[in-house]
Amino acid sequence: MENNTLNYNWYAVRVKSRSEKKVQSDLTEQHIEAYVPLQKKLRQWSDRKKWVEMPLISGYVFVHISRKEYEIVLKTYNVVSYVFFEGKAAIIRDADINLLKRMLGQIEVELEITVENLKPGQMVEIISGPLCGVVGELIDFKGKNKVALRIPPLGYTVLVEAPGKNLIPYNS
Repeated sequence: MENNTLNYNWYAVRVKSRSEKKVQSDLTEQHIEAYVPLQKKLRQWSDRKKWVEMPLISGYVFVHISRKEYEIVLKTYNVVSYVFFEGKAAIIRDADINLLKRMLGQIEVELEITVENLKPGQMVEIISGPLCGVVGELIDFKGKNKVALRIPPLGYTVLVEAPGKNLIPYNS
């Protein structure tokens, strides 16, 4: 008897430059849940300024799939590869995807991503403001009102507008 219970997980896939939205659209057409974290940025051209939606993490699309869709994702045009950790496609926790969605849902929060390998520090929790409850590894203070937090397991560092006074040590 075949087991119809499919285990769905989030995975990060690398995609060709500037193809994040197209890959998301193509995967959605194939009935695969895909997520590209987007944020609005004001872009300047020689003749005008315009608000555009840009990927927060360029070159990546997150997919929510079972083993059955694994190869379909890889065969999708502009998909390069899965992100691997210890020889296997890295599973991204639902909580981390939900955190990205939550942070991007906060209009007054400005986010910036950096892929620098920064030295690990203390785990902290934001105790006030729109990101109250977010926990991450404190990387650095970037001025009075911006801190760098590493949100595991993505391995990216998120620069968040949050005064240092809104942080407390976090003990799990």
